[in-house]
Amino acid sequence: MDVQSVSELDPAKRRALFERDAGLEEIRDDVAEIVHRVRNEGDVALREYCRKFDDVEVGNFDITDDAERAYESIDDDVREAIETAADNIREFHQRQVPEDWSYETEGRELGRRFYPLDSAGVYAPGGTAAYPSSALMGIVPAKAAGVEHVVAVTPPADQINPVTLAAIHAGGADAVYQIGGAQAISAMAYGTESIDSVDVIVGPGNRWVTAAKAEVRGDVKIDMLAGPSEVLALADDSADPERLAAETIAQAEHDPHAAVVAVTDDPELADAVLEEIEDQVSEREREDIIREALDNEASGVFVARSMSEAALFADQFAPEHIYIEAEDEDALLDRIENYGSAFLGAHSPVAAGDYASGTNHVLPTDAQARIASGLSVDTFVRSATVQRLSEDGLSELRGTITTLADREGLEAHAHSVDVRFEDD
Repeated sequence: MDVQSVSELDPAKRRALFERDAGLEEIRDDVAEIVHRVRNEGDVALREYCRKFDDVEVGNFDITDDAERAYESIDDDVREAIETAADNIREFHQRQVPEDWSYETEGRELGRRFYPLDSAGVYAPGGTAAYPSSALMGIVPAKAAGVEHVVAVTPPADQINPVTLAAIHAGGADAVYQIGGAQAISAMAYGTESIDSVDVIVGPGNRWVTAAKAEVRGDVKIDMLAGPSEVLALADDSADPERLAAETIAQAEHDPHAAVVAVTDDPELADAVLEEIEDQVSEREREDIIREALDNEASGVFVARSMSEAALFADQFAPEHIYIEAEDEDALLDRIENYGSAFLGAHSPVAAGDYASGTNHVLPTDAQARIASGLSVDTFVRSATVQRLSEDGLSELRGTITTLADREGLEAHAHSVDVRFEDD
């Protein structure tokens, strides 16, 4: 990693920065086969894939009771941390629950009603790191939305992380299954002998999980196609380089493909951030993963000619997380629209949102923040419109409706209105 000038970026580097993708295309065919086999062969295919990908012989997929036991057996301080995080996430997401509304105008009563989906599936990742926080981020909003049946899945192992299982239980999952990867997504989308299908599937995972969500989308609702973690730290000369370096490193430890960026208008700060990164990386337990992420084409430390240019760079990057440390963070954020979640000020590390502040950490990556939102109660709710017209209200619209219906060649539509006035 080195310091680069925003104004001197060549087209190839700009594409790497602003046109990121999750790398799904190269595994699409393999994932499609997994999804197809699980859909058609059910538990038989699931058990085969558990042996092949997880090196585990699974008997009973249902581990709901194991999750409850894990909750009771973990250390008190861990249980308290889980409950505190769950409470904060619940409070934030309960505020998002929409209320039915209606209004009356010129003989028309119009409104909108909201209904929770009947069932949801939440993927809680395993692999190189366990993510009990992700379990809470999926289950708690679903329950806040009023989803009646919430299923959680997590990859099988000889010893599944008990903190993940405890978080699943604390979040309120109604059923828990040990199954991971693309096969888990297919099982939740289409159902098997052991696992019921759901209406919506949410939660982060590796690119196999993401590609499977792309494959089943349309047959079931999904939250988003999320890739590796991202952070963009935006700072002026008032910022502390040690904190900025820590923010980039924190997201880099997620995944060797993570995109981590710092941008400022102060060349001295940029150099100091780079030095801090080098100093801190060697002290981290996941140093190898961090260094790979720092070497990504979509990672780097950048110097802009002004904070206006730095803000424009951030908006084009459209990061999953944006951390802003400056004399006026609000003014900078006002210039930026494309981001998943913003963290303002020296005491707002991204890790706060990752775990316990209450906001959701399942967020759009790969510049999808330009068009997509993070996981929320909205993901688990559908809406319908309602209307009631009085005779005068319909009479007022009669000419408009019949004229447009005639022009569209839909004479029966016009008649369905006129028939109500035949006595006239």
